[in-house]
Amino acid sequence: MTSRCRRHNAHLEATMIASVLIAFVAIIHAYILVLEMFLWTRPAGRKAFGLTEDFARETATLAANQGLYNGFLSAGLVYGLLLGPEGHAFKVFFLVCVIVAGVYGAATASRKILFVQALPAVAALVALLAGV
Repeated sequence: MTSRCRRHNAHLEATMIASVLIAFVAIIHAYILVLEMFLWTRPAGRKAFGLTEDFARETATLAANQGLYNGFLSAGLVYGLLLGPEGHAFKVFFLVCVIVAGVYGAATASRKILFVQALPAVAALVALLAGV
């Protein structure tokens, strides 16, 4: 194997780590979409968010709206991945959106959001910007 081929393979392996992390963030947000849009009032949704049945029923429309936004974040990350190297700006933009939303959510709703949403996005963004 030539040194050029080894460098190319090393680059592919490095960007694979970032892609896997980005895909993980997209999957997290697709799962949140399902929880907030379709399972909010069901036992699985209420358990995930620690909700009473009455509160879940009263806030279902609001939760569905939140779920839709999480779906857009997921879709943007998937689109960036599908574009390959040309999707770099999409990946950066949507990862930053996830980080901002996660930090805001941690500050206003639940500290858990920082670890579930923002931290994986930070890891993915660092890997992407580092080329790994």
